[in-house]
Amino acid sequence: MDVCLMIEGQEGVTWDQWTALAGACEEHGFDALFRSDHYLSFGHPTEYGSLDAWATLAALAPLTSRIHLGTLVSPVTFRHPSELAKAVVTADHASGGRVELGMGAGWFEGEHRAYGFPFPSARQRMDMLGEQVEIVHRLWDKDEEQVTFEGVHYRLEACPALPKPVQDPHPRLIIGGGAGPRASEIAAPWADEYNMFSVDPETYRQRVGRLFAAIDAIGRDPLELRLSMMSTTIVGDDEAELEDRAATFLDRSGRSEDARAFIESVRNERLVGTVEQVLERLSAYASAGVQRVMMQHLMHDDLEMLALIGRSIIPEVASL
Repeated sequence: MDVCLMIEGQEGVTWDQWTALAGACEEHGFDALFRSDHYLSFGHPTEYGSLDAWATLAALAPLTSRIHLGTLVSPVTFRHPSELAKAVVTADHASGGRVELGMGAGWFEGEHRAYGFPFPSARQRMDMLGEQVEIVHRLWDKDEEQVTFEGVHYRLEACPALPKPVQDPHPRLIIGGGAGPRASEIAAPWADEYNMFSVDPETYRQRVGRLFAAIDAIGRDPLELRLSMMSTTIVGDDEAELEDRAATFLDRSGRSEDARAFIESVRNERLVGTVEQVLERLSAYASAGVQRVMMQHLMHDDLEMLALIGRSIIPEVASL
């Protein structure tokens, strides 16, 4: 199992903090650094800002040498697919072939109103995702010099698909969601990886079954699809350190809950626990099919936790 870091960039992450986080990922053995693709803070919209996701990743690319960089996930409502494909290729060239693209339908209506993005119905957004995934994939395809596409939402006429990505055959394309019927149908022909968010191992296993059924229905080998999960992560070397971190998280979130009660309430669906407890949880997820975990780190200035993960967790799960 590979371990990645996932940062909610819209929660006031500064450029200096981004460079520190990227450096910590490189130093402590993380496979990749992912960030959300949002412009508006969920809980502090007038206090926290966000640097643009793809501009951030392109800027981090030459400052790193090993880790992959990507989004979880870029909403279909923010960019035209031909522009999105171009932004990812630009970052791929800047990184020497180390970027990945997560794509999703989008969900935060308030953000769309604030920034003037249209916010169609959920059904329309899923249809847009289906068209965008195909367009992006084809623009990266080394066998297509030009792409013509006629859909309900997008139209391309002999679009020059140049330059091609550095990666062969192309950057990994990740679809994020709950593996429902429509999402599975979209992912089946195009996705290189499918990512789910914070569900228990048994639910994860059930959703993978739906996903594999959709893949099997089109004659694709399910083993071609990588499986991953993003989960809120709070780790302590022992119970005391875990409670301290949880208390800090609750305080920053403006929540008055007891730290121990909070830990117990989220333990089943989050990676919240001591090193030993998190290792046990990751083993259960590996048995459910998870091959890569994106640890959502909500206290982005806490680099000590990243060092702990790199020292005590990443080497232990490498063989899962």
